[in-house]
Amino acid sequence: MTPELALYYLWALWFASWIAAAFWSNRAATRPSFLDELPYRLVTLAGAFLLFGVVGSQRLWALDNNYNWALCVVCASGFAFCWWARIHLGRLWSGWITKKADHRIVDTGPYGIVRHPIYTGVIVAGFATAIVKGTVAALTGAAILTLGFWVKASLEERFLRNELGPEIYDAYRRRVPMLLPFGPRAA
Repeated sequence: MTPELALYYLWALWFASWIAAAFWSNRAATRPSFLDELPYRLVTLAGAFLLFGVVGSQRLWALDNNYNWALCVVCASGFAFCWWARIHLGRLWSGWITKKADHRIVDTGPYGIVRHPIYTGVIVAGFATAIVKGTVAALTGAAILTLGFWVKASLEERFLRNELGPEIYDAYRRRVPMLLPFGPRAA
């Protein structure tokens, strides 16, 4: 098995397990409109399309297999971070931007490191995959995927700030960075 094939298996395993776990969450009380969510969905889909090489691209480099296997570990670690966040959030998790019944700020575990650890984990996995592939399309895809998750996180934060109250959500934003551990916090 090649490292690139191993990465595809990791993505498939993560995606399948993520879909299966979608049934383990509370019902949504409110959510933004489909039109509000459409921009991040389109951007994220475009990023995934490029990342997984649906279009051809010039290969910029070919790393030694030891580095590629190390990047497979980085990818798996990104998915492990996603799962830690998913399990820590419990039934408050949703694949969509929603407010659940009894919704509250979770600021412990991975949510004390970054406000959107699931997105952070997928971004890490995306860049590890892009580096192994070493193509312009894959690197562009990882960057666009990151933009898509940033757009989604921004929409989610505006939504939750309105739903949970600015004083509560703003205090969380001042304590914990958005996507990068040790990154900038809200002023």
